Amino acid sequence: MHIVDISALYSPTGGGIRTYTRRKLQTAASFGHTMTVVAPGGADAQDEIAPGARLITIKSPHFPLDKNYSYFESDALIHRLLHELRPDFIEASSPWGSSSAVAEWPGTAPRALIMHADPLTAWAYRWFERVARRETIDRGFDWFWRHLRRMDTSYDAIISASRNLTDRLVAGGLSRVQTIPMGVEPGFFSPSLRDPALRARLLARCNLPESATLLVGVGRFSPEKRWPMVIEGATAAGYRRPLGLVIIGDGHARRRVVRAAGDNPHILLLAPLNGREEMARVLASADLLLHGSSAETYGMTPAEARASGLPIIVPDDGAAIDQLRPGAGLAYTAGDPASVAETVVKAIDDLPALRAGAVADAANVEIMDRHFEALFALYEQIAANPATARAA
Repeated sequence: MHIVDISALYSPTGGGIRTYTRRKLQTAASFGHTMTVVAPGGADAQDEIAPGARLITIKSPHFPLDKNYSYFESDALIHRLLHELRPDFIEASSPWGSSSAVAEWPGTAPRALIMHADPLTAWAYRWFERVARRETIDRGFDWFWRHLRRMDTSYDAIISASRNLTDRLVAGGLSRVQTIPMGVEPGFFSPSLRDPALRARLLARCNLPESATLLVGVGRFSPEKRWPMVIEGATAAGYRRPLGLVIIGDGHARRRVVRAAGDNPHILLLAPLNGREEMARVLASADLLLHGSSAETYGMTPAEARASGLPIIVPDDGAAIDQLRPGAGLAYTAGDPASVAETVVKAIDDLPALRAGAVADAANVEIMDRHFEALFALYEQIAANPATARAA
């Protein structure tokens, strides 16, 4: 099959979606498929990632709030591209406008919508969580649920990478949701990469001795990642236990994150690392992962931390909670910095047991290639009998 991915959320500087997309391109041929990913970008370009696998970028306008991302200029452009590429199967990777454009393309190719974004959790729930119950917020944003239900009738499958997201989509009235957990890139992450010297250097940059606890957070500096809340919680915990917090990332909300860190000498903000190998060493060498976002569709960073033998602290809402295993981490009340502080203190007190549990669990983390195996098998089934898939 020739699979075409209209990938509105891809960015060359992005995190999880970029990792996922490039790995899919690298492995498509091994599953017997050719693949073309089309993404909006800063310039017209074409890159052959692997034999039979192309990444095409179309010069497009930048998002006003985040110049790392662009958006397709029109539905007509997407329709023209699909007509020229003649796909056997189409993916849409954003639940926004491009999903409607793919749904309305008049070609006969079957299609799947991959939920690489959770807009309600990223924005609506976060904005109004202190003043309204989630059921009330959902009623106020019923226009978006109606949009998703229209996509549900227009696509052969809606792909969710986590049980948490699947449950919410089904509760919202969608009937074609398929849960296919994503997994981590193989060959990078391992507890064996733990480096005491690296850990000591990072703690020293946090003005702390090796006897302190090293927490790490990874992700874009954007509002849904909740870094100011993470910093507030870690700072409060730091009055009770000596700890350093290293946050690796950048983004359009950088000023807010820097302001939240203030003059705290025990918080270190680092630019994104150059390679996966360096990230794998940092994750294996830290003591705890502290994750803030409840808007994940899978939780790539918590999964990579698990594969590194690193205990995780995650919110009790959103896809990241799917990565939590008993005895290998803890959960706190989403959006609550006081709960973050209490949970961090408890995790530090229980660290030897949590570390042992996390190291034992590391080998259980699924690799991304198994996700692609299941995904492509589903596509083949749909392509062979799309009428049956639509009736499911």
